[in-house]
Amino acid sequence: ANSTRVQGDLESEFSSLHAVLDELKEGMMHRIKQERASRTYELQNQLSTCTKALESSEELLEMANQTLCSSEMDGFSQVHAHSEYGRFPVTMAPAFRISLKAKASDSMSHLMVDFTQEREMLQAIKFLPVPATPEIVESECHVCDNSVTVLWTLPEPDSKIDHYILEYRRTNHEGPPRAREEHPWMVVEGIKETQYTLSGLRFDTRYLTFRVKACNKAVAGEFSELVTVETSAFVFKLDSGSAHQNLKVEDLSVEWDSSGGKTPIQDIRKEKNRTSSPMHSPARTAMMSPKRAPSARVGRDRFTAESYTVLGDTMIDSGQHYWEVRFDKESKAFAAGVALRSLGRFDQLGKSSASWCIHLNNWLQQSLSAKHNNKARTLDCPIPERMGIYCNYDEGTLSFYNAKTKTLLHSFRTKFQQPVIPAFM
Repeated sequence: ANSTRVQGDLESEFSSLHAVLDELKEGMMHRIKQERASRTYELQNQLSTCTKALESSEELLEMANQTLCSSEMDGFSQVHAHSEYGRFPVTMAPAFRISLKAKASDSMSHLMVDFTQEREMLQAIKFLPVPATPEIVESECHVCDNSVTVLWTLPEPDSKIDHYILEYRRTNHEGPPRAREEHPWMVVEGIKETQYTLSGLRFDTRYLTFRVKACNKAVAGEFSELVTVETSAFVFKLDSGSAHQNLKVEDLSVEWDSSGGKTPIQDIRKEKNRTSSPMHSPARTAMMSPKRAPSARVGRDRFTAESYTVLGDTMIDSGQHYWEVRFDKESKAFAAGVALRSLGRFDQLGKSSASWCIHLNNWLQQSLSAKHNNKARTLDCPIPERMGIYCNYDEGTLSFYNAKTKTLLHSFRTKFQQPVIPAFM
């Protein structure tokens, strides 16, 4: 069945090729016929004009001959007498001003053809080869604003390439792929150029691994060597263990919980009947990032009273880091920034020397302010839809941006003496 399909495709391709050649032949033959008709018409017009001139010349010659044979010699004498006193203009008859050279020639040299090169191309027709393996140019791959641009080349040009398939996978490991990766390959098909930009990404892993393969009409080639690009992402989750009881916390989101964390009676009964997992069972075991701070706030150490705060689970103790936060416009109040791990359980963000934040007040009149050590500075700028936070720990810089417009909202200058953690309220 497969051979029948392949044979049918071959016949179809040759029929298409024959149709193109027949169409080209018909077009070129039509051009020659048009050229011949145009020249014939031009020569016929010239012949007609010459014929009329010849008839006119014969009439003139006959008239001149009659005049020479005339017996009225007195007329010539009178003309001769008058010519002594003046000159008379003499004009050549139009019939004698016509060029007898043909306006069109029978030369068709500009319509000659030489299909030697095309014939060699036709003779070189063969079955489609498997496309060569692309090579990703790692130095030309770059990360910018939640997008990654990947560029690749082929060992040699191949006009038979129809498209490329790019695959990428999120990973936290820089080296070769592991036997079991946490994230699957994501596929982008139908790429026509030798570069592609992935935009709108969420950098929740430290690296992205790429591979690409070329495809012609019939078959796909081998994948390129893997190339890993660092996203420079600051990856963290929210630490539910330190959150206020009235906050419902998930990995990357938090919302108000009016129940205050109280468990319904029926859920308590279910918990009593459930057997606990052994201390070292997989249910109690988790891999932790070297910088990920184990929650030191459980039970009474949760934020409480009016400190509706939740911290991130990853410390910052060096380098440059950036993350973005989106908040509900209907929120009555919101704050985001960083805090020391020693932030008191009753402390609100910005009310002590252990935290720095931007605070949105939406109770009566919308306002935005920068807060630290119980001091506030009102910011005269539009409320951003999405806020970017940049922390340069080594230089002691904490900057807040409108993530959409890249406009600076405010910067704190300090000297961090202890590691800091992303904080939200």
